[in-house]
Amino acid sequence: MNNLADSVVIDPGFGGGDKQQQAVATQPQDASVVVPPPATKQSSALKKTSRYRSRSLSASSTDSFSSASYTGSSEDGDDVPPREKVQKNSKGSSDFCVRNLGAQHAFGRREIEIAEQEMPGIMALRKRAAEDKPLKDAKIVGCTHINAQTAVLIETLAELGASVRWAACNIYSTQNEVAAALAESGIPIFAWRGETEEDFWWCIDRCVNAENWQPNMILDDGGDATHLMLKKYPTMFKLVKGIVEESVTGVHRLYQLSKAGKLTVPAMNVNDSVTKTKFDNLYSCKESILDSLKRSTDVMFGGKQVVVCGYGDVGKGCAQALKGQGCIVYITEIDPICALQASMDGFRVVKLNEVIRNVDIVVTATGNKNVVVREHMDKMKSGCIVCNMGHSNTEIDVNGLRTPDLTWEKVRSQVDHIIWPEGKYIILLAEGRLVNLSCSSIPSFAVSITSATQALALIELFNAPPGRYKSDVYLLPKKMDEYVASLHLPTFDAHLTELSDEQAKYMGLNKAGPFKPNYYRY
Repeated sequence: MNNLADSVVIDPGFGGGDKQQQAVATQPQDASVVVPPPATKQSSALKKTSRYRSRSLSASSTDSFSSASYTGSSEDGDDVPPREKVQKNSKGSSDFCVRNLGAQHAFGRREIEIAEQEMPGIMALRKRAAEDKPLKDAKIVGCTHINAQTAVLIETLAELGASVRWAACNIYSTQNEVAAALAESGIPIFAWRGETEEDFWWCIDRCVNAENWQPNMILDDGGDATHLMLKKYPTMFKLVKGIVEESVTGVHRLYQLSKAGKLTVPAMNVNDSVTKTKFDNLYSCKESILDSLKRSTDVMFGGKQVVVCGYGDVGKGCAQALKGQGCIVYITEIDPICALQASMDGFRVVKLNEVIRNVDIVVTATGNKNVVVREHMDKMKSGCIVCNMGHSNTEIDVNGLRTPDLTWEKVRSQVDHIIWPEGKYIILLAEGRLVNLSCSSIPSFAVSITSATQALALIELFNAPPGRYKSDVYLLPKKMDEYVASLHLPTFDAHLTELSDEQAKYMGLNKAGPFKPNYYRY
């Protein structure tokens, strides 16, 4: 495991820069008292130089490639910063901050309704538990991607009795129309596409620090809400009953906090639950990598040479999908077990420098930092597509490309040409951030599985009797993993075989499960 300096985000007490996330334990203890200086948009510095060009686009071209949006309303068509607007929903509430409430909420509501049709598990959980209100009196701070699928989770938590306040974990992945729909329905949400660094931390702060509202649960994706609350509101943090974290980056931070003795509340690691790793990381990425590349670049996959950095579940999904489209796929790995898996699956395992001059597409999926650096990009052939499928935005050294000798040319939303003096260029997607949530959409069904897992983890931690969970990081109980899977089986008209009493006794199992020991590898 990498040391803490290798994780991702800057402290809310420090301004400026890309949304580089720095791990909690390495932050100075007095960070919470520093007021962030006003941040400027990342592109502004580039636009002031002659080395940045913006290719004009028609409105239809821009709309066609809006992130995870089929209406085009996620694009930044309004020049007035959301924080400077005074907006109220139909109920008279102004406890939210979104891009454009009036013009977008109807579109967002339709997208949420479409997502609900493809999310059977979380909708079944909502229906079964709505009467019992298992999250009554829960006050949840949420920091996740804001799209139609996560909106279904947010509204499910509210249906189960929770009071929620929500911010985005990524400055580019928010669907503005969905955020508007949530605000119109009365959810305190603070998120819009294209936030600055200062906006990002301000939004999370507005969720945590609200009048007459003491959060007692955190649902995090990347650890940013946990980080801010721990550093800036340590007394408030101690009153939290539990944290649910769904990303590799956030889980890594939680384990580091636990190891350092700084984790004072129990936390649930849902990233490593079976339903999350297999269905969100593997099957979801298997589909969304193709969608994001095709939607943003119109690339033809057949015959292309691709290198996928990392062969975990995300890397496996990406490699299998690209291979299925006729790509020649190479894998880079540090882990001999994953390298052996890749080899047995028919992929050639290489060092990046061995193939970097010839590949057409580079995909990072490691969760590490500086996987692709300027030295690699200097060697890439003209037209090479570079993108990241990991949660962290540090896998591609984008800062190494912000030098006076290179020209940035904006081609379309989330697509930049980086041009070398001799005329060579590479195509960088989403400025190195999560490409499938910045340049496309993700399968609602896969998100349903993850959302049901998150909801059950919140219910478990919130209702657990004192003493069941100590201040440590826990995996989701196997029984809950199996329950989440069972909620989705009716969609496929799948019928489970039941053990006889004799069979259950022979295997030493309960007929109702769990059916596998915790150490079982699916």
